[in-house]
Amino acid sequence: MKNPASIVAVLLLLVPLALLAAMISAGLILAMWSWLNTHALAFPNARSSHRDPTPQGGGAAVIASTFAVAWVGVAIFAGELSGSAVNQLLALTVATALLAVVGAVDDMRALAPLPRLLLQGIAAGIVIAMAPAELRLVPMLPWWIERAAMLVAGIWFINLTNFMDGIDWMTVAEVVPMTIAFVIFCVMGAVPLLPPLVALALGGAVLGFAPFNKPVAKLFLGDVGTLPIGLVLAWLLLQLAASGQLTAALILPLYYVADATLTLVRRILAREPVWQAHRSHFYQRARDRGFTVAEIVTRVTAVNLVLVALALISISAASNVVSLASLVAAAVAVGWLLMHFARGRS
Repeated sequence: MKNPASIVAVLLLLVPLALLAAMISAGLILAMWSWLNTHALAFPNARSSHRDPTPQGGGAAVIASTFAVAWVGVAIFAGELSGSAVNQLLALTVATALLAVVGAVDDMRALAPLPRLLLQGIAAGIVIAMAPAELRLVPMLPWWIERAAMLVAGIWFINLTNFMDGIDWMTVAEVVPMTIAFVIFCVMGAVPLLPPLVALALGGAVLGFAPFNKPVAKLFLGDVGTLPIGLVLAWLLLQLAASGQLTAALILPLYYVADATLTLVRRILAREPVWQAHRSHFYQRARDRGFTVAEIVTRVTAVNLVLVALALISISAASNVVSLASLVAAAVAVGWLLMHFARGRS
């Protein structure tokens, strides 16, 4: 879809779909508001940044609106989408629905780590099983090793998205820049139509949730939202990598991946129980060391926009040297932010 007229026509339809997702998301939240305030309160714990009981479960509206609008988009663009793309969206829908149920149960009554992990593995496995057999990211690896690595990466992304949703608007700061990037990638002809369609639906739904999560938040996503959002983001990145843009797929989520992964490694080395709630992520330490929530989220958003720009450079240059330089620059930007958070206010 490199014809300029076709691109403009698609964008004119995609933007209203994003607005529709935002309106549906906000409307569902308002419809659920009384029930969430009565039955879905999150009480402060060792991980919390809030002091008062706050309703959670807004993620149910985000996920419902994302896939309602995504399927409306599929109906509108049926002629532009292959049967394989529709099957992949069906698998993603089923898998995220499973994760939403797992998250909802966990929000109301904590699940044990092992069954929670197994169910996450099943959800990620559903998505990977429906990926085209010819999809290869690292062709020199045996096919089954590559698929196993995808499964592990999918499970980790599901969890790290949940881990990183520890302060107000943090998920908004991650999702919105990433989803906008996919629209630009589509205009550049770097990805097929389905990923930006799903991305815009998710981005719109998260924007519909954002006013309720504005610091100080009146509503949280809950695991019912963060776990499925993590899988959708992982799927989007897989689609980007599968389109020959592996470097861009590594760059886009780099802050989230670095903060969560380095924190996990640090806790393992300290022999801390990694399955227990904690406040040792870099962004949480920044909060404890004098940064306001607004300052943290603004910095994360700014770095994420830099990552989007570097991903665009890696795609447009079509050069291994430029791609490597973009990845190094992304690592430097993320490293600076992590050190900035770790130091706290001077």
